[in-house]
Amino acid sequence: MKLRFFIAGTLCLLLSAVDAPAATLTFRDKTGTDVTVRIPVRRAVLYETYELLPVTGAWDRVAGISRFALENDLIRAVKPDIARAIPSAGSPMDLNPEALFRLSPDVIITWSSNPQAVKFLRARGLTVIAIYPESLRELYEVMRLQGKLFGKEQRVESAIGEMERIFALIRSRTASIAPSARKKTLWISSKPTTVAGRIGVNNDLFGVISLENGAGSIDGRTAVVPLERIAAWNPDLIFIWGNARYGTADILGNPQWRHINAIKNHAVFKAPKWSTWSPRVAAIALWMASKAYPERFRDINIDKTIDQFYRKVYGIPYGKVTRIAD
Repeated sequence: MKLRFFIAGTLCLLLSAVDAPAATLTFRDKTGTDVTVRIPVRRAVLYETYELLPVTGAWDRVAGISRFALENDLIRAVKPDIARAIPSAGSPMDLNPEALFRLSPDVIITWSSNPQAVKFLRARGLTVIAIYPESLRELYEVMRLQGKLFGKEQRVESAIGEMERIFALIRSRTASIAPSARKKTLWISSKPTTVAGRIGVNNDLFGVISLENGAGSIDGRTAVVPLERIAAWNPDLIFIWGNARYGTADILGNPQWRHINAIKNHAVFKAPKWSTWSPRVAAIALWMASKAYPERFRDINIDKTIDQFYRKVYGIPYGKVTRIAD
């Protein structure tokens, strides 16, 4: 009797498993395409947002990764054997189709700035989610997307909570600054005259810190402007994109910039090469805030606060990655 009951119960479980539909997730990506993916994903290729891997811990679910990840300080600190563990599949701008087909991914996450590549891959039956977070809200959406794809929602929500704690700390120190007293700031990019407009994560950071974006009238992500326009904005602060091939000395030592307040006051700072599509953007924001309004953050040990953030979000000390320059 017990044997018959066991067999009948086993058959019921098998039948229910067969009848149960596979779980799916549908996400509207930056191209406006509704992409449906079976979850949890077993084989993903990450061309972008690979800095979320130390958060999700989904290393065994990633079949291929951007070649830039192999040189990333955070990835190498958390997973020193990354080059052996996960093969490179090129980068968002030089995809390796042959490698992708061999990897047979369930989903590919890349950026939307290479639409021809996205179209090419989709035409060949590959599932592609194209992203380009243009605000902190969109960044959180992309983070939560990865949490759902890999079944790691709790880990992602924990990381977002730590980010929000940093942002709340910054707001508690800067929210009382009157609009008229906010420092005018520029974020400059690949060229000194390429500025961040009012669309993008960087502009949101200015809002968190109570800074005025000098290029806030530009309705776009970035724009190349004449130096005369930068001089007319006359920013009090200038932050340089971490991957730019020039540094603070190039700006401070350029006589054409000498009449701008930021140069007069030596208030030009180069950000780290950390991705702003990553939880690390919160640490970048804290560093920026301490440079913009040092008098409001004198009692805070910035390095210690960032170290605590790293330990909670990534499980490693701040000293294991490239530190932000003073």
